[in-house]
Amino acid sequence: MEAALLSGFIKVILPRLFSLIDEKYKLHKGVKSDIKFLVKELRMIVGAIDDDDHELSTASSTARLSIQDLRELAHGIEDCIDGLLYRASWEEQSSFFRRSVRAPKALKTSAQLAREMQRLRQMTREAHERKQRYLVGFPAAGQSSSATQLVDESPSSPSDPRILDADLVGVDEPRAELLQQLADGEPRQLKVISIVGFCGLGKTALAAEVYNRETGSNRFEKHAWVYAALKSPREVLADMLWKLSSDARSCQGESVLQPSDVGQLCVELRQQLMRKRYIIVIDDIRTEDQWKTIKSALPADKDVSSRIVVTTTIQSVANACSSTNGYVHKMSRLDKICSEQLFAKKACPDKYSCYKQPDPAEVLKKCDGQPLALVTIGEYLQSKGWPTGPSCEDVCTQIGYHLENDKSFEKMRRVLIRNYTNLPGHALKACLLYFGMFPSDRPIRKKSLLRRWLAEGFVEPLPSPSTPDPIAAFDVLMDRNIIEPINVSNNDNVKTCQTYGMMREFILHMSISQNFVTLFCNDKAEPKYVRRLSLHHSSATDADRFDNVDLSLVRSLAIFREASETVLDLSKYHLLRVLDLEKCDELKDDHLKDICNLLLLKYLSIGGGVTRIPRDIAKLKHLVSLDVRRTKVKILHVEVLQLPCLIHLFGKLKFPDRVKPKSEVHEFLSKGKSNLETLAGFVTDGSGGFLHLIGYMNKLSKVKIWCESLAGCTDRTDLKETIQQFIHDKKQANIGSRSLSLHFDKCCQDFLNPIKGPCYLTSLKLHGDLAALPQFVVSLRGLKELCLSSTKLTTDVLEALSNLSDLQYLKLIAHDLEKFIVRDQAFCRLLRLSLELQCPTFPTIEEGALPFLVTLQLLCKDLHGLSDVKIDHLKHLKEITLDPRVTPTTREKWEKAAKEHPNRPKILLFKSVDSYQSEPTDFFMVSDPAENVTTESNIASQGSLLEPDIQTLLNQGLNQGLGSSSMMRKQNNPVFNGMGLSEVSSHLR
Repeated sequence: MEAALLSGFIKVILPRLFSLIDEKYKLHKGVKSDIKFLVKELRMIVGAIDDDDHELSTASSTARLSIQDLRELAHGIEDCIDGLLYRASWEEQSSFFRRSVRAPKALKTSAQLAREMQRLRQMTREAHERKQRYLVGFPAAGQSSSATQLVDESPSSPSDPRILDADLVGVDEPRAELLQQLADGEPRQLKVISIVGFCGLGKTALAAEVYNRETGSNRFEKHAWVYAALKSPREVLADMLWKLSSDARSCQGESVLQPSDVGQLCVELRQQLMRKRYIIVIDDIRTEDQWKTIKSALPADKDVSSRIVVTTTIQSVANACSSTNGYVHKMSRLDKICSEQLFAKKACPDKYSCYKQPDPAEVLKKCDGQPLALVTIGEYLQSKGWPTGPSCEDVCTQIGYHLENDKSFEKMRRVLIRNYTNLPGHALKACLLYFGMFPSDRPIRKKSLLRRWLAEGFVEPLPSPSTPDPIAAFDVLMDRNIIEPINVSNNDNVKTCQTYGMMREFILHMSISQNFVTLFCNDKAEPKYVRRLSLHHSSATDADRFDNVDLSLVRSLAIFREASETVLDLSKYHLLRVLDLEKCDELKDDHLKDICNLLLLKYLSIGGGVTRIPRDIAKLKHLVSLDVRRTKVKILHVEVLQLPCLIHLFGKLKFPDRVKPKSEVHEFLSKGKSNLETLAGFVTDGSGGFLHLIGYMNKLSKVKIWCESLAGCTDRTDLKETIQQFIHDKKQANIGSRSLSLHFDKCCQDFLNPIKGPCYLTSLKLHGDLAALPQFVVSLRGLKELCLSSTKLTTDVLEALSNLSDLQYLKLIAHDLEKFIVRDQAFCRLLRLSLELQCPTFPTIEEGALPFLVTLQLLCKDLHGLSDVKIDHLKHLKEITLDPRVTPTTREKWEKAAKEHPNRPKILLFKSVDSYQSEPTDFFMVSDPAENVTTESNIASQGSLLEPDIQTLLNQGLNQGLGSSSMMRKQNNPVFNGMGLSEVSSHLR
């Protein structure tokens, strides 16, 4: 485990140790004494690691072995802690159910746990003594080693753009776009253009292309190229002044005296640039503070069209640089044609140009459109004497080895390490390594991922100085472009994501080689102790492979395909926290018979052929999230609602109609003990005792209901009262989000009419035949998102929507819309409008309507031309999304209209996504119920951009940005360890 990650891991353990001292666990006095000793020892270990403030694993072999000692000790302590917690939970269950509860086979006795604590105490002493005996090779505190410095060096950025390799592909369209942005425009003032994207996508090369063209055109009086990474603002300003000074040119590279004071540098720079038109490229800027200081040195000339171009890997930095009169260009990966072209140039010497080219399929898959990766593998193959050297397939199956050992991969290696080591804090590194749990060919559901991070303890619901909340952690990884969104919902929320290209290979190799994740993916020996087990290979069905593996220490188990009966025996996993079986092909009811053994389980997701959930699930007192959406479960025992920690419950479920007033469930709920926030959702006929129970769940913030229509059942008073109570506006400040989704396909919507205000909802989704808009909708306070799905939406309904002045996102799904005119100043705060129609009956938009609309989605396959939609009235429009089935002629007309619009909005296409990979949604496409989740693809010329710049556009306009292999076994290689990689151990609804 890397030193910083080990430090963070120990910090996660300490609170659990403290909790064991609590009287409720009734531990022996001697055991409590041992715990207090370990608390003090772990605090000292953390202090020693943090004081060094560097990657100890890069210092020496001795230091790495010391870290390994501490890692084993920390894991042993964690195992002992969880064993104590498990035993305490089991004893509580035995008492709670007042009957004999069979003790699990893995349950340790009190005497065994006491001996374990003594053993750990002795391990602590031995580790300390061993370190003292062999204390050599540790750099002094604050002194970084040469390996650490190597990690932080720039991977690619030159000081002069003229030395860049000009052998580029796929650059024509982005270059033309940036040159257009550099051209004269109105108003005539300074404009900052940001180029942002993950390392290795060609940001610096693209900036150099533009810079070299402009400096040769004589359109700018002054020009300079400066490199910002690892430099203070003063150093950047000094470099800029030197480059801009006429004296500097005459010195021909000789150093000149420069002011050491930032203020003086700013004064001299303003004097150099005042009333002059200039272009300056600032390459690899990494912080907003760095930019703020640089910006203060730029003169505020109102009538000079100067240009600043910055490159960065961080989205928030790009947004900050271009926040005023700027433009953000997000780099896209190369498409297949350009990738093949670039790879062939680098892999095949000219003398073999007529020889059969190598099959690039595996290389393209691994590189995923990243130019640096394509160049790296191509140059490696050429250096090995292609075509007589290794094949593409051979290289790709050994990517992890090459990243460790081959000098040809050094630049790629430094790029990947820098992105990992620069993450702020241990929690983010653990979150990133957790991506190794998932198959590379499936997008990862964001909300599910965040709930798993919480269950593992990497993040906390309430953040601390050292540990972020899950949303913040995800946003940082997105902001740094280490992960990217794959599916984005209509209201711009990320639904699925993934890592890509070489970053994926790097994460996978790290997590496996350091036993952070175990995959059982090849014929090599697996570790005896497994902590996170992910199975998505056919070899996982071989039961013999698990004979010597201790599954009792597994904390996360995920099965994506088949698995042997040995693995599916839940009686083995008494310390499990995360169990993901929703994509386990062979899961049946019998496999859940021992689910009651998982007393520490926090996250449970089930799929396969499961038809019922055992009543014993009520024993899982630590369970936070239960997801049965992909099962065949129709009825759920109401005892589930009695789980004290349960926050999220997902499925399409029925509960028993009648719950006895004095039952344990009723008593639990009536006392306000429920922590349930998400109930999405349940099926009801509108009456029954269960609906009354919802009134006791005072923390609910998301509810989804399917209303069934039963013969002779017309009284829906209970359902109406339940909804009334849920949406009642208590006029509280900071009430937070509250979402309601109602499906009433087979029943009348009349039961909604009697609902009275005051009401509060931030999100409302109504799916059914709507003759009129329910009265309470118009009076809702806080409503920001509204989705309506109906066969036909009448003029009356559409007119009523115009009164929703706070609405930011509106989605209408229907066969067709009646004639409707969006009047001047209507929908004054709407940012996104989505119209999903069978017939192209779009409303007429008057000038002045939708004044702040950013996104317009017209999803109708029969759309003809512009259909009289006047986008020139939409002054802030940034993107337009069309159905992919529209005719080429219609696409061309929309592209032409977009180019004539002052904002030049991007034209995007919806593309269907396999629902198997997607988070289930509330509404389905009218045209095809299977296409319920979409991803957007750009209408661009072949050979340039792969995907749209959706988030960048929204960030630029509204400041709503994010805060986007071969399984190698462990190799004890000092080269890889020397890179700092030696050892690795409420918004979620």
